[in-house]
Amino acid sequence: MISTRNLGQLPDPLSLKKLTKALAMLDAIVEREWEYRYYSFNGKWSDYEEMASMRNGEGDSWYCVFGPAGVFLKGFDHESKMSPWNRADELVWPGVLDQVPSVFEPCATEPAFSMGDTTYCVWRENGEKEWKTGNISFPDVDDPDGSTWMLSILDSNPLTYKEWAEEYYDRPISTHAIKQIYEGILLTPDLVRELNPKIEFESILADAGEIGYPLAE
Repeated sequence: MISTRNLGQLPDPLSLKKLTKALAMLDAIVEREWEYRYYSFNGKWSDYEEMASMRNGEGDSWYCVFGPAGVFLKGFDHESKMSPWNRADELVWPGVLDQVPSVFEPCATEPAFSMGDTTYCVWRENGEKEWKTGNISFPDVDDPDGSTWMLSILDSNPLTYKEWAEEYYDRPISTHAIKQIYEGILLTPDLVRELNPKIEFESILADAGEIGYPLAE
């Protein structure tokens, strides 16, 4: 499984961007109330950056920035062993942020990301072939930083989303439609209805625009 100790299955940057857009589009269709969604994507985070995020409403989150420097992903599991909330000094675990390249300083100092609440950080500079983390001495517990359960959705398998979403949203969700969105197939009224027959196609256009997901003309 994907984790900070096993980044081999984390998709390359372009594939990761496509995947996180798909997750955000699926959540936007399945759950129309923004505050109840897990996954989102802002294709206009800045003039030159896009940003994917996960928030569960219980204090856990990750933020992933796609920009000219590469990709920067930080996450926070408030209950994990490495959480600042579980440390007497309330500081980020040693090594998690210490080796972040200077090109990612704007991300590592972004107030919206609450960097003081960080349990793991992963990055990949443009031109690099591998994802990297800092040099960390992990505590001897299962999933010490929360990255295993939080990043498992990024395995590129549509069935992973289906299993998670059907439990979280408590409704059946079309496997065929999920696969279509994962593949980046143009969004159509029929595809939207297959995922959520209770909404109109026009109601998701603004979300698709913000995400940057392609629409059928």
